[in-house]
Amino acid sequence: MVIPLISVSGQGKFSSELIFPLQPQHVHSSSIVELPNGDMLVCWFQGSGERTANDVVVNGTRLKKGAKEWSEPFLMADTPGQPDCNPMMFLNSKGKLFLVWIVVQANRWEASLLKVRTTMDYDGPGAPKWQWQDVILLKPGDEFAQRVKEQFDKSGRDDLAWAEYAHPYEEMLIEASKDPKKRETGWMTRTHPIFNDGKILLPLYSDGFNFGLIAISDDDGESWTASLPIVGRGLNQPSLIVRNDGTIDAYLRDDGDEPERIMLSHSDDGGYSWTYAQKTDMPNPGASIEVLKLESGNWLLVYNDVDDGRYSLAAALSDDEGKTWRWKASLENIQGASFSYPSVIQAKDGRIHVTYSYHLIGKEKSIKHVSFTEKWLKANTKK
Repeated sequence: MVIPLISVSGQGKFSSELIFPLQPQHVHSSSIVELPNGDMLVCWFQGSGERTANDVVVNGTRLKKGAKEWSEPFLMADTPGQPDCNPMMFLNSKGKLFLVWIVVQANRWEASLLKVRTTMDYDGPGAPKWQWQDVILLKPGDEFAQRVKEQFDKSGRDDLAWAEYAHPYEEMLIEASKDPKKRETGWMTRTHPIFNDGKILLPLYSDGFNFGLIAISDDDGESWTASLPIVGRGLNQPSLIVRNDGTIDAYLRDDGDEPERIMLSHSDDGGYSWTYAQKTDMPNPGASIEVLKLESGNWLLVYNDVDDGRYSLAAALSDDEGKTWRWKASLENIQGASFSYPSVIQAKDGRIHVTYSYHLIGKEKSIKHVSFTEKWLKANTKK
């Protein structure tokens, strides 16, 4: 059974559909990419759970250019006996398709291992025909630990401790950052990379540190080096955007102290070093976000626009590089349900495409795909 496309009339038209029927397995953390031939390819992880479920695999589906229905789901990656999670896809400058995801070793997020598959053979039906696979190994050096200490010394909140005899949160992370094994493992994917000044900047995060990190490639994805960490209290899952002056902002999930707000960090050296992440005034219920610069120059942010759950998902638009978000349209709002982890692209025809986890009340789950234009978003902004 395939869920048909549902078009909603309006300024610029809005389309919405489930890419496969509601079902009981856990499906989460999708990623969407437009292939050079116009096909849309989507992947996600699926199984009986997340990091503790060893049957979790990466599945995918495609919407052929001009088609009205998504294909039947197919397998994209599976490490037998290990959970495969958080897949993310992108194309490099030569049109090579990358699938980057994590294998959760020992069923612990902080032991996750980055894997990558690539191919130029992806136009046929079904799954891409993978031509190469490897592990991405990053080696943050002693400057990682130095940066953590400097950032917390300058901007941390040492008043927050668990008990009289407990080390403050910052001291524990400073000590952990000195351990080469801890800082070299557990880095995980979530959002799309950006391309800047001839380099690919792949945003990563660690549930062990609650830090961000950027894997940087200056050879079109053949090799990767680590940036300095993005440090803050409980930040996660950075999404990157380049400002008009060439500097870069990182928008981050907040897993720290209340009130939970989207966090923001800034780099003025091409993504290598980052300011201490600070809370904005935009709500975040401990959920992933994605930000994208559109062809118009406006910025698009898809996020959970409440701080008490993932039941509301919205798309916001800024024409002043994130100073204000003048327009906001609702994509979902059902109390008790969960709509989260948006993956956002703009297609060659200018339409915006978003996929996200669609979990209804109870156990029925799918991945949803919506498509709209800037014109539709502006027209559907509540005054």
